[in-house]
Amino acid sequence: MAEVVVAFGGNVGGERHVRDRLDRAIGILCDGIDVTLLARSSDYRTPPWGVTEQPPFVNCIVIASTELSPPALLERAQETERQFGRDRAGEQRWGPRTLDIDLITYDDITKTTPMLTLPHPRALERAFVLMPLAELAPDARILGVRVRDALARLDTAGIEKLPARDGNMPPR
Repeated sequence: MAEVVVAFGGNVGGERHVRDRLDRAIGILCDGIDVTLLARSSDYRTPPWGVTEQPPFVNCIVIASTELSPPALLERAQETERQFGRDRAGEQRWGPRTLDIDLITYDDITKTTPMLTLPHPRALERAFVLMPLAELAPDARILGVRVRDALARLDTAGIEKLPARDGNMPPR
């Protein structure tokens, strides 16, 4: 079984609806058969990244175990996005998203293919990924860098941990 870190986010439809959508998407991706949820971070309200003239995002991280290969897990994540109306081909880069699912790490695998780069190539640059991951695994390493150390180098202004809601799995 591989241990994977998967990032979830979205900003279309208002915060309550985005949080509900993230909960449902995590349930679909982490079905307990092919992908088993081990831990889920809190939800975080985060400023938009890239295209700044859009609503804030809600982001979270899950740690899961799977026997799916990295390409099969990516396909499952993208199918989950499509179920929630995401059209990667027709959207603005870094623009609004109904749902965004990114594979951050897959065990300690480092690989680049035309479809997938592991670990995620910008994970160490994104506080909206590292802050929820630091909640779950501050000493985890991405490309040899501890999550807490990478986060300490980034601007976290505007990132706010949201209050827990029923149904969210507490951090491990």
